[in-house]
Amino acid sequence: MANDLKVVATIIAKPDAVDAVRDGLTALVAESRKEDGNVSYELFESAVEAGTFVTIEVWKSQEDLDGHMQTPHLQQALSEFGAHLAAPPAIHPLRPVG
Repeated sequence: MANDLKVVATIIAKPDAVDAVRDGLTALVAESRKEDGNVSYELFESAVEAGTFVTIEVWKSQEDLDGHMQTPHLQQALSEFGAHLAAPPAIHPLRPVG
């Protein structure tokens, strides 16, 4: 677990597309959790900014994350709701401090 790769992604929907993005992300999370290299994959929506979604992901390795980025379900999700995003997803692999 100590060597797992933790990733936070922020996805901001356009105001008129919040439901479409929420639905797309919900489906994406379900598929991503099935990947061999996935330890956990959680989806949240900001309580103060509707349409601002955050995923908190844990992957076994960088290779598993790289593989996830190429999966058909991720590519399909981005193509389906990419136009509904206010900006490209901000993806942040994390490293421990201290």
